Formats: sequence, C-alpha cells, structure tokens
Amino acid sequence: MASLHDQLLKAGLADKASAKQARADKRKKQKQKNKQKQPIVDEATIAAQQAAEEKKARSRELNQLQQQEREKRSIVAQVRQLITVNKQPRNGETLLNFTHDNVVKRMYVSEEMHKQVTKGRLAVVLLDDAYELVPAPVADKIAQRDEASVIYRADLDKSGADGKDEEEDDWYADYEIPDDLTW
Repeated sequence: MASLHDQLLKAGLADKASAKQARADKRKKQKQKNKQKQPIVDEATIAAQQAAEEKKARSRELNQLQQQEREKRSIVAQVRQLITVNKQPRNGETLLNFTHDNVVKRMYVSEEMHKQVTKGRLAVVLLDDAYELVPAPVADKIAQRDEASVIYRADLDKSGADGKDEEEDDWYADYEIPDDLTW
C-alpha cells in the first residue's frame, strides 16, 4: 500500500519539490514540538509521590527510634550481665558506708572487701534496686556503657581528706626549714 504522498504524485496533484518541502516542514514542526514539549504535570501523581516520600521519612524516623531502643536495651543487658557475672559475695560484719543521690547507704561486707573498696579495687554498682560490689576494671566497663550504674568508687572520690592534707602542706611551703633543726 502506497502512502498518500505517493498516490498524489502518481495522480499528478503534487510535484516532487512541493512534496519534499512538505516533508521538511513536517519534520521541523515535529522537532520543535519535541523541544517545546513540557512534561505533563499530573497533580495526582505529584501528590502520590509526596505521600510516598512522607511515608518513607516517617518509616526512617520510626526505624531510627526502634534502633535507639534496641541499643538502650542492649546496653542495659550488657551492664546487667557484667554485674551478675563479676559481683563479689557480700558476707561479713563490717559496715561499708557510701552515698547515693545525697543519701548515705549501708552495706555489710567482709573486712578484706572493705579494704579493697577503700583502696579503689572494688566499686559499688547498682543492679535493679540492689547494690553490688564489682572489681574496678569491670566498673570502668560499666561506666563506659552507663555511668549512672556506678555508684561509688574510692579512687574517683574527691571529697575525702586527701584534699585537706594537700592544702595544709601548701600552707607550710612558705616557711623555710632551719638547718640546725634535728629530729
């Protein structure tokens, strides 16, 4: 089947030059139409895309919150495990006093444990509502995860008498010691 153009040429209603000109004009119009063609703006499509983006954003936020909750639970579980595995047995009659939230708390421990706590080798930590003793390196690991769980460490306690002794030593530093002083 021949095209309309060919049929008009055979019938003698059109000549080759006018046919060529018509084809060229048609091509130019098509090119310009393609260049000027604007994408069709469909409001429903735009609304659907915005809704999808909002849903993705909400999903990301929820996932982030869930991830934070998982991390918190993981940290609590790690602290609980560190304390339960490393807690020291507290049997004894020596009273150990320490402060928690500006309240003096008491715990009965053995004489050896009391010495270790005062030297900073053991620390008091909080597990649920009970106080436990753990070694200082374990207390460091617990403090890295949750500082609020470590209640008392003697090596970090600055409210002791050590500060007063240093102040007294500094006060006497201005005086010279006589050479003829014998002890």
